[in-house]
Amino acid sequence: MDNRTLLVRLSKKLAEKPEIGIAEDLFEVCRLVELDDFNLAHKTNKQVRRESVAIGRKERSFRALDLNKKSLLFDAPHEFDSYMLFLEYDREPSKKFYVPRRKILLPVVADLQLLLDRKLDLLTISTPPGVGKTTLAIFFLSLIMGKFPDEPNLASAHSDKLTRSIYDGVYSVLSDPEYLWGEVFPTAGAVSTNAKDETINIGYKKRFKSLTCRSIDGSLTGATRCERLLYSDDLVSGIEEALSRERMDTLWTKYSNDLKSRKKLDCGELHIATRWSVHDPIGRLERQYEGSDRCRFIKMPALDDNDQSNFNYDYGVGFDSKYFWDMRDTLDDISWRCLFQQEPIEREGLLYPESDLRRYFELPSSVNNDGDIVTDDADVILAICDTAEGGGDDTFLPVAYLYGDDVYIEDCVCDPSLPEATIPLCAEKLVHHKVKQAQFESNAAGSGYADKVNEQVKKLGGHTHITKRRTTANKLTKIIVNSAYVKSHFLFKDKSCYEPRSQYARMMNNLVTFTVTGKSKHDDVPDGMAQLAEYITGMRGGEVKILKRPF
Repeated sequence: MDNRTLLVRLSKKLAEKPEIGIAEDLFEVCRLVELDDFNLAHKTNKQVRRESVAIGRKERSFRALDLNKKSLLFDAPHEFDSYMLFLEYDREPSKKFYVPRRKILLPVVADLQLLLDRKLDLLTISTPPGVGKTTLAIFFLSLIMGKFPDEPNLASAHSDKLTRSIYDGVYSVLSDPEYLWGEVFPTAGAVSTNAKDETINIGYKKRFKSLTCRSIDGSLTGATRCERLLYSDDLVSGIEEALSRERMDTLWTKYSNDLKSRKKLDCGELHIATRWSVHDPIGRLERQYEGSDRCRFIKMPALDDNDQSNFNYDYGVGFDSKYFWDMRDTLDDISWRCLFQQEPIEREGLLYPESDLRRYFELPSSVNNDGDIVTDDADVILAICDTAEGGGDDTFLPVAYLYGDDVYIEDCVCDPSLPEATIPLCAEKLVHHKVKQAQFESNAAGSGYADKVNEQVKKLGGHTHITKRRTTANKLTKIIVNSAYVKSHFLFKDKSCYEPRSQYARMMNNLVTFTVTGKSKHDDVPDGMAQLAEYITGMRGGEVKILKRPF
């Protein structure tokens, strides 16, 4: 019986009868089969690891724990997830980096595995500060250096201080007995360092070291080549640099001439950074390689679409939703979206800068014949609705109170949820504000959506006249040509008058971050404002005004 047949039989037997002896035998056969069938051996080893954990928990077996460790070691030189688990296997639980974060970071680790296997040429990772992205990259570098000690790698960042932290972090993994790097790569060779040049070499002495760390402004002439991985960590120093298009152009030139030019054929590329500008290196790479199946661009925002933390790691080492809510309340909108939500903004092309918008605290009031203050004497109350068309779009319905030429945006629905959730919301807003007329965009599924909202309004006792309009104009053109009217006549609530996590806040965030020069993730709000402006001007275009004779 050959080893491959024996492996299949033992695998079936272990599935039917989970026992530690069978699991140990199967593991030993995996080691024998590896040379002939690498994929089968390591795939079956996953079964060994699963069963060893189950047996260990059930029987409190030290043999099972020992087998689990051996199984991890078998995969560790080849699989980043197993490598991370084994690397910290003997560390105190409170000191472990990966285990508390694994559940959330596993998709990122899977993409790094594709980069390791050269199934990706380029990978970029954008996350909020402090969630562990640089530490993850340091562990990844240590795996690559152990697996391919003769192939030089290059790590760069915006400052010498940051590259030094990368150098120190990698060297710690390679030399600190807390980490089991030496057990994973026992034949890699001796580790030698040069702290002044920030280089680490593994194995025999060579001109280009296993790792060279150098800032983007440091000289790389003759210092290294890059054969396995080019790693860039936060090439943009911060918001001041990102605000300057000229400095972004200069940074791109430095990256292209000094970093990318060091790459040899088949060298992978990893960028980890906070997204400050659409003109930063990641933004330009994203445009350059859009649609390529060899490039992947990961963005992990602080808060998900339900306004909940994406980084609430186990054992309290992450950030809960309240932490991020507090940061959002503290920062200005643009800094929050860039630094924490990974939504870079092109400030040069902002169509609705904060400073251009009119604000109000209360609706206009008047005094009636009885001397009472009246706040509901608007000329008319209108609404429009831009229905979501999928792909992360919002259903957007602003409620507008018209007083003369001024348009007060008093309330809204701005929600990415499914129609089942937004149809009742829209109906409730129309009834609550006693909206007289509302126009619904009838593109795609908009017509049926309007009919369902109309039914809900009638059930709630409302009297809104709902009409439909099909839009054929170019969206961006419509948004731009109506922006002057919006800025001149529309008034929006002061920030102190709405909650930071409200749909009104979502509306305002999407409005003030919309850019006409870059790609805006959300254009539903500016498009809806343009639709509302056209609705109002269309109605007023039919009015007859009586003028005093000039003679």
